[in-house]
Amino acid sequence: MRKYIGVFLFFVLIWAVGCQVVSEKKNNSKSQCSLKPESFLKEIDGKTTDLFWLKNDNGLKIAITNYGGRVVGLWVPDKNGNPVDVVVGFNSVDDYQNSTEPYFGALIGRVGNRIANGKFVLDGVEYTLPTNNGVNTLHGGVKGFQDVVWDVQQSTDSTLILSYVSEDGSEGFPGNLEVQVAYLLTSNNGLKISYEAKTDKRTPVNLTNHAFFNLNGEGSGTIVNHRLMIDADKYTPVDETLIPTGKLESVENTPFDFRTLTTIGSRLDTLLNIQLKFGKGYDHNYVLNQKSEDALQLVASVIGDVSGIQMDVYTVEPGLQFYSGNFMQSQNTLKCGVKDDFRTAFCLETQHFPDALNQPDFPSITLDPESNYKTVSEYKFSVR
Repeated sequence: MRKYIGVFLFFVLIWAVGCQVVSEKKNNSKSQCSLKPESFLKEIDGKTTDLFWLKNDNGLKIAITNYGGRVVGLWVPDKNGNPVDVVVGFNSVDDYQNSTEPYFGALIGRVGNRIANGKFVLDGVEYTLPTNNGVNTLHGGVKGFQDVVWDVQQSTDSTLILSYVSEDGSEGFPGNLEVQVAYLLTSNNGLKISYEAKTDKRTPVNLTNHAFFNLNGEGSGTIVNHRLMIDADKYTPVDETLIPTGKLESVENTPFDFRTLTTIGSRLDTLLNIQLKFGKGYDHNYVLNQKSEDALQLVASVIGDVSGIQMDVYTVEPGLQFYSGNFMQSQNTLKCGVKDDFRTAFCLETQHFPDALNQPDFPSITLDPESNYKTVSEYKFSVR
């Protein structure tokens, strides 16, 4: 009898192991939807787009296209060691070009965020820009850096360096601006993004990356149960067109207080009641508690409630735009076949303040020909 029981238990064990393997394969298949290199080969404005892969020895892997310098996907091990794609993206260059959301994963410039009424004055000259966000200019104008093909300067297993020259008058901005951006996947599970630029005329510059994150994985549902910390005592309140009023207000006793880990959705109803007719959630710049203008410092942390993945954001920038996926409308199909549903991704854009060109009390974003623009931000991943 013991012999038969032993045989029975043996087959039960084999069945359980087999089920676990199948389950893991399904999970891995879902989190690593296939990207076909040929879908990223296209000629735009006389330049060729492509798809580039970076990886490290700890299981991190990232896909980037030089069309807009976009992060297409970023695979991070979760608390069970399974790879999870934490960045929302598309399967092809065509999908990015046809998307109703133009900024997924993209490099943003010349000037990230909003410029009021598409106008600014520099050295006594008024410049008028194309408006693409109601009455305002958003993320560099109609054809910002997200819609151009970047030149590949270097591509290795862990590094991708891209460059682009924005010509004098492009989208209404003065000066020929030479930009270089380096993506580095570090050995300590960080994605470091370094930006450099120089100009031949005084011009505004405010560069960032617009990755849309879901730390439970693309297509896993809402991000409102993620926990978020932002090291900022103040934020910049906005008007009905999301332009800062010029004030710096305390986050204390407001829905904007994320100084300790707080569930993103815990105060959304309170925020929406305050916003009334305008605003659909968080789309605000935080005034970071900056300790140094040169050294990277931890400014934000986010934890996926299901995956256990933690993302820590480091930067030298004075501001951070937190966007809670307010305008995602299920109109685009993502890599794994799901739609970009409402609040299924968030953004943390390291930056100078919005509309700094028209706000004299905000840190300046004007670059002189004698100076070099340099900034760096890093997204580090771990598990809780």
